Amino acid sequence: MERLSEITLLAPATPDAHDFLHALRALLAEVTYADTPAGAADHRLTLTPPRPAGALPVTAFALADVPTPRIAFGTGHCVDVWVGETPDPRAAAPRIGMDELTRRLAGHIRRVDHLGVSVPAGGAAFGGWGELVAALASASTMYRYPEGEEWPFVLPSTEAEFAAGISDFVIGREPRFELVHDRWLSQSQVQFALWTDLTRAELERMFPEPEGLTLPGLGDIFRTVPVRPPWPGLGIRFDLSYRAEEGPNVWETGEWLVTEGGRIS
Repeated sequence: MERLSEITLLAPATPDAHDFLHALRALLAEVTYADTPAGAADHRLTLTPPRPAGALPVTAFALADVPTPRIAFGTGHCVDVWVGETPDPRAAAPRIGMDELTRRLAGHIRRVDHLGVSVPAGGAAFGGWGELVAALASASTMYRYPEGEEWPFVLPSTEAEFAAGISDFVIGREPRFELVHDRWLSQSQVQFALWTDLTRAELERMFPEPEGLTLPGLGDIFRTVPVRPPWPGLGIRFDLSYRAEEGPNVWETGEWLVTEGGRIS
């Protein structure tokens, strides 16, 4: 089976989308593995896993001639992100734009934990969930979320790890890619999970309610900030992890997903 080499969030190249990408690039300016390929300054941002050497897949955000946002996988699979006509009634309305998020957070983002895409279980355009998970699992090191939710994660890995599984737990096996299958969603949502050098108190002051919020059960881990999207009908949120006060934990290294969740084969 061909190994998954890249996961790309493709989006329509509108003027607002160019502004979004410009602000995203500025937000990730301190992330050493965030790169803009030569000649692609206005339409692509690439995140290459720093460890272990040779780990794949690369994750990218790119603007292209597509009608709606979609996820393109290096194996040849391409999945339209279903865009709902009405906002998710459970989701907080975004109060700030991407430019303002970047202005407040400039210089405080250290790493990218994962890019996540949540899709409605009823989104017919997304296709078969089981078939998609099976296809990605056969081409990558994909692991179950240990608590039973349909939140599988693709962890970057070397060719040897693709064959035998991950057993080395290091900081830098990122960004991961998360798929979320949510039967309550009415529209898809993209999440950028970022590591900051800020404390919980600092992030709460920087993004007070209703600009920022805490998700149930996750308030001790990160603060969520919804951002106005450049494409109507698609939710975008940033999950901002607090500064780590201790050494690497089993989430950062991927050990929890590998040992407790187990690989999807």
